[in-house]
Amino acid sequence: MSTPYLRLPTTRRTALPLALCSALLLTLVAVEWRPLIDLDERIARTTHRWAVEEHGVTRVCRILTDWVWDPLTLRLVCAVAMGWLVWRRAAWWTALWLAATCALGTVLQQSLKALLDRPRPVWPDPVDSAHYAAFPSGHAMTATVVCGLLLWLLHHYDAGRAVWRTAVGLAVISVAGVGLTRVWLGVHWPSDVLGGWLLGALVVALAVGAYERWRA
Repeated sequence: MSTPYLRLPTTRRTALPLALCSALLLTLVAVEWRPLIDLDERIARTTHRWAVEEHGVTRVCRILTDWVWDPLTLRLVCAVAMGWLVWRRAAWWTALWLAATCALGTVLQQSLKALLDRPRPVWPDPVDSAHYAAFPSGHAMTATVVCGLLLWLLHHYDAGRAVWRTAVGLAVISVAGVGLTRVWLGVHWPSDVLGGWLLGALVVALAVGAYERWRA
């Protein structure tokens, strides 16, 4: 039985609000709702000005986003978790579920990018570069999916209090931090990051719900 401090909201209570918020934001981006576009541009202009002026902070952001929180790095972390599930727990189906969920998140992310084809911010003095469409942020969505799945696994296997608290802290810093670095570096609009967070959380909620139903 799970200990009280590991109790998580049920997927049924979280999936529907996440789906509604994701659909709303997706619609606003697709129709280029002017208030959202204006807000994105104001925030992006301000953060880009800071990024140009604060060379040290910008350098740290590039290291974090290109190496620590890069989607490939996070997928490697998932691969390590899969190895642990197979080697230490003989949980082959759980490992496959983890891999399938990460793959589903990537497919959804790339499909939406291709569908919306939203341009990234363009600056006369860029501090970083990125390719392909902007919405949703792949870094933000991948971080949310990976951190969400790993937290759920810790909950599922009754991690100790110290491990749980450390993991939650690292997850919050990673998910929030990667989104902030993408906006700071001028390669994403704020709503791209918000979309990545919402869609990533939705993928986790649906995947956990499917897993629990399968186990039942």
